[in-house]
Amino acid sequence: METNGPQLESQHLLLRLARQEDVVAIVRYYTEHQAYLAPFEPRKSPQFYTQAHWKREVKARVEEFATDRSLKLILFEKENFEAIVGTLNFTNFIRGAFHSCTVGYSIAEAKQGCGYMREALSIAIDYAFTELNLHRITAAYLPHNQRSGKLLKRLGFVVEGYARDYLRIDDCWQDHILTSRINTNWRSDF
Repeated sequence: METNGPQLESQHLLLRLARQEDVVAIVRYYTEHQAYLAPFEPRKSPQFYTQAHWKREVKARVEEFATDRSLKLILFEKENFEAIVGTLNFTNFIRGAFHSCTVGYSIAEAKQGCGYMREALSIAIDYAFTELNLHRITAAYLPHNQRSGKLLKRLGFVVEGYARDYLRIDDCWQDHILTSRINTNWRSDF
């Protein structure tokens, strides 16, 4: 597995692991969208919004990918590599009898409704299934976030259940709808 991670391209987007030269853009993305993303994400410490934090985090993300634990991508529009327009994270890799992970994502407020997240998830899921040979990808969304629910459904995710007090989002425990997508072309390593 290459430690630099994949560079995935779609019609409008480039997805890749963050690099040290992206730190300023990452801090800008999260700072500019702090209020917008707060209702959908765990509460962040003030350190999260600093370059010092992200210099360490970028290094950790490369290590996590190299050791088959996660794939955390940043999204750029192809014609503008200065501004990050979203994030897409495959985390909690479990191998053995499971071959599974969890996916989470965010998109810049101004880019909602452009089809970017569907585009990004489509190519990233294909990579996760074909190159990382994952069998199952799970995603959870807040019941009131129907936009995310519709997106996951269009991408082939199936609702598996409703989990009460599932994740601590915006500093309080919140229910989530649980979904998954199965890789029907999974191949055994044996």
